[in-house]
Amino acid sequence: MTQSDSKIFVPILLPVLALLVLAACGRDEPTDADDAADVVEETVEAVEEPVPADEPADEAEAAVEVVEESATDAGEDGSDRILLARAETPPGDAGDYQYEEGTHYARLVPTQPTVGGADKIEVGEFFWYGCPHCFDLEPTINEWAADAPANVRFVRIPAMWNPLLKLHAQLYYTEEVLGKSGALKDPAAFHQEVFKEYHSKNNRLASEDAIRGLFERFGVSAEDFNKAWGSFEVAQKMRVAEDLARRYSISSVPTIVVNGKYRTGAAEAGSYPKLIEVIDELVDRESTR
Repeated sequence: MTQSDSKIFVPILLPVLALLVLAACGRDEPTDADDAADVVEETVEAVEEPVPADEPADEAEAAVEVVEESATDAGEDGSDRILLARAETPPGDAGDYQYEEGTHYARLVPTQPTVGGADKIEVGEFFWYGCPHCFDLEPTINEWAADAPANVRFVRIPAMWNPLLKLHAQLYYTEEVLGKSGALKDPAAFHQEVFKEYHSKNNRLASEDAIRGLFERFGVSAEDFNKAWGSFEVAQKMRVAEDLARRYSISSVPTIVVNGKYRTGAAEAGSYPKLIEVIDELVDRESTR
């Protein structure tokens, strides 16, 4: 390559590298299989397909009920339900919006269920504690969620592609249940600490014992942890998360889904600040329908 060729090559390479930085953690990427092999019953495979839809249902899966057009967030027994997002809406004036379908976001057809009811516009983030891009997005998405409009509900949904991710999903929902019960005093601080343990302290949290130890550091007793960890509520939340990932065709994290209708991410938007703009625009579309 001549010196003149190098001058041409460099400006072309830089945008490509920038896109790679924004790329999400895909389901085909390794997930520290060697580190987890001695603490997980089976070696974590780089890729493991989600459980097929026709797999025999166990007690927890059978309890998940799809409720159409319901504004209720929970069943009579207090368990979560998957609830259908609001009905399709006629497209607005394209000139009112900066971001385009097919470029900055994809539309899910038909509209899919959401975690909560139709009383609010749901913004869901699919994530994994071990994903560096999810870790990088945390400050931005937290700032946005803190100032989100009153008609918006922000939820996190853990990806569950292989045994390690499923273990971390169980961690997340145990954290959620213990936070609700008051056994975990500061769920937000705990959530951030899990990211730091993985990315800054090289603690892969690849076993139940390691995870229990982290909860105990935050004042949760072993008894409270064990009760939540093996609870029906946590198992059901995991079933809901796995079902939604299939419905939304989630293949990488972090991925944002707005109201069961629009899917986007930083790679599509172009940057984290622009991703927030895309989210706001999609929320506005739902608000003004």
